[in-house]
Amino acid sequence: MKTSQQGIELIKQHEGLKLKSYLCPAGIYTIGYGHTLTAAAGLTISRQLAEELLMQDLQFAEIAVNSSGAMLNQNQFDALVSFAFNLGSTAFKGSSLLKKIKLNASEEEIRYQFSRWVHAKGIPIPGLIARRTDEANLYFSLNNL
Repeated sequence: MKTSQQGIELIKQHEGLKLKSYLCPAGIYTIGYGHTLTAAAGLTISRQLAEELLMQDLQFAEIAVNSSGAMLNQNQFDALVSFAFNLGSTAFKGSSLLKKIKLNASEEEIRYQFSRWVHAKGIPIPGLIARRTDEANLYFSLNNL
């Protein structure tokens, strides 16, 4: 599967666009739409490069979700790609969220698992709380939002 435009917009909304590098709450240099791989102090990029980096970074999250073994509809896929994009593929693959999804846990339990991943350096971050809520809502949405 590939991320839909709705999924891309969700990621863009929560990552925000920053054309100058910055330290995220976890202390990692970030630029564009949450790009970390080549981000460094003092770096500036164009909007076009930010879009290109987003599309490249999406591929890692898509591979992680596609290889997870979970049977997903498009909204579920998009929600999990956003989650994996934000946390990283390794964290996604080992997450309690993925384990519960594969066990066909209840909606309440899966929503709870989304809500657990809202901390940076042990501190709950309002932006992550909002993101996890939006991801969970998309995951359980039957229609395009």
